[in-house]
Amino acid sequence: MDFRTACEETKTGICLLQDGNQEPFKVRLHLAKDILMIQEQDVICVSGEPFYSGERTVTIRRQTVGGFGLSIKGGAEHNIPVVISKISKEQRAELSGLLFIGDAILQINGINVRKCRHEEVVQVLRNAGEEVTLTVSFLKRAPAFLKLPLNEDCACAPSDQSSGTSSPLCDSGLHLNYHPNNTDTLSCSSWPASPGLRWEKRWCDLRLIPLLHSRFSQYLPGSDLCRQNAFQVIAVDGVCSGIIQCLSAEDCIDWLQAIANNISNLTKHNIKKINRNYPVNQQIVYMGWTEEREQDSLQDRMYTPKFLALRGSSLYKFIAPPVTTWDWTRAEKTFSVYEIMCKILKDSDLLDRRKHCFSVQSESGEDLYFSVELESDLTLWEKAFQTATFLEVERIQCKTYACVLESHLMGLTIDFSMGFVCFDAATKELEFSNLFAVLHCIHSFFAAKVACLDPLYVGSQATASSAPTTSGTGKLKYTT
Repeated sequence: MDFRTACEETKTGICLLQDGNQEPFKVRLHLAKDILMIQEQDVICVSGEPFYSGERTVTIRRQTVGGFGLSIKGGAEHNIPVVISKISKEQRAELSGLLFIGDAILQINGINVRKCRHEEVVQVLRNAGEEVTLTVSFLKRAPAFLKLPLNEDCACAPSDQSSGTSSPLCDSGLHLNYHPNNTDTLSCSSWPASPGLRWEKRWCDLRLIPLLHSRFSQYLPGSDLCRQNAFQVIAVDGVCSGIIQCLSAEDCIDWLQAIANNISNLTKHNIKKINRNYPVNQQIVYMGWTEEREQDSLQDRMYTPKFLALRGSSLYKFIAPPVTTWDWTRAEKTFSVYEIMCKILKDSDLLDRRKHCFSVQSESGEDLYFSVELESDLTLWEKAFQTATFLEVERIQCKTYACVLESHLMGLTIDFSMGFVCFDAATKELEFSNLFAVLHCIHSFFAAKVACLDPLYVGSQATASSAPTTSGTGKLKYTT
């Protein structure tokens, strides 16, 4: 089965692609449920078995009306060959399957014009005689500034260009050397040795990006500088889409949301399959990419991609998605979900220009700062963290810590059903002297935390308040 035919298309559109140092060029994005296809236009032979060819040869004769019926753009002054930008409506039928908008003119009657300036090519064509043999090759990555149409329906209007003055970025109509006595019509032949060959312009795959465990970013790598209406997608194996430039901010958001939805659906399906092999207390709740802000301000990169996973009792931080069982033992850091605190940051809490950020405070007091791309990503993380924490607390039911109260070694148990229990470490007897104030204080903070995580409570508030935090030492000291 053809892999691509099994993919359900969700979105298709035209964008610009900047690949390395090249000028941006037009591509078609084709988003399926598990792959992003980046396609470029090319010309292939459709006579018999389809195949590609670098060059084609076409012979045309000048007409009494309309000349060659072609318009051209570009030239060596723009570091590209001269390109056919329009074909007249009258001659499109004759040239169908032979010559295409976007074809670069490489030779004219055997004269190499690959590195000629625009006006030089115009002069060669003017003096080429009544019959001209063109060697052409489709310019797959024509710079966007040429503004070439994507189809063959854009015809050039007849005009008098006999002066030869033209701009390399404007169409130069090749209606040159008009001869009143010439009544010959246009004739074409493609490769005299093989006159039966026919050609067709098609969208061909340039790059395929598998979406499972892929990530995307609007930001310049490692920085908080957001590209304008542009993003890139990076596959799990490191293959990069290049910079995809959308036509508008709305179009960019639509593409990002569509890609994010497909990645999320694939991740959920993958988690479901993996969880079949793990016991209940080791189930995966969340997996996804974030970018972690470096704490060292002297680093060249402010942000580094990290892959977070919530599984069983732990939050895992990886540099790459875990694939094998062994990978889970190689996490960069691991935290117990019930001993860390997550906070979704408001705009006033953000440290830089990145939006959609959250912080995680570890059991040792270390603050970790993460950024995700979309608000939906942030919501997904928040719900997953709450779910993972609740499931683990419900599973373990209680947790006991050693503590010191008025120089006495004590034990404090936090019990999911009974609440808080404090006992003397030596006698195991409950001691309530001066304990109520401490327990009430802890209970107050605990109740506030539960309330702020309750959707009904949050929805009833006029404005959402941030989660309460504690400061100071107090009398109760914990040692883990």
